[in-house]
Amino acid sequence: LVLQGPAGPLLEGDTMTLRCRGWKEWVSGVQFYHDKEALWGPHGGTELSLSPLQLQHSGRYHCTAKVGSKVSRWEESVKVTVTVKGEHPHS
Repeated sequence: LVLQGPAGPLLEGDTMTLRCRGWKEWVSGVQFYHDKEALWGPHGGTELSLSPLQLQHSGRYHCTAKVGSKVSRWEESVKVTVTVKGEHPHS
């Protein structure tokens, strides 16, 4: 199970999308976590979007999901660290 997150730096006000993916396997029952707090994606889907980002969105994220179609098992992704920096410069 892999949690895909943003590659570059994030600023306050940005949108962040996290994706929970299985490796060539079907995924269901996805649950996202920020630090140790459970977050829900839209209707238990495989993506979670946070917008507008705030400084308190910084932290470690991971997901859990049922993986496999016939014999499913619960798996947990590696934790991804997200850092949100101060707001966009005003133009």
